[in-house]
Amino acid sequence: QVQLMESGGGSVQAGGSLRLSCAASKTVAGTYCWGWFRQAPGKEREGVASIDQSGITRYSDSVKGRFTISQDNAKNSLSLQMNSLLPEDSAMYYCAAVCLSGYYSGASIRRGYIRRSDFTYWGQGTQVTVSS
Repeated sequence: QVQLMESGGGSVQAGGSLRLSCAASKTVAGTYCWGWFRQAPGKEREGVASIDQSGITRYSDSVKGRFTISQDNAKNSLSLQMNSLLPEDSAMYYCAAVCLSGYYSGASIRRGYIRRSDFTYWGQGTQVTVSS
């Protein structure tokens, strides 16, 4: 069992930046990847960014060019640098780890899917609020 703990959320004005971090309780064995998801009130949880063990990243269209995902394998940690934040970025942000085989399917790779069903472990979330 892997426990994930997010940190770094908070309140910021539109145009500002935040950096989220996620720490894993232990080394993730085997083929793995990390992801960030977010969920706003009344909406489905959506994939924001992901990175695999080779460092290959995926981003949702809504954050591409503004957010950057990175991993520190030695520290079992993940980060999400969020720049040029918009009010619509306000949500609870969740860290996820350990991708299932579907993440590496041809269709998933071609289309850049970041799906809840492809991840095994989840953190409790950290709130991000962007005011206009």
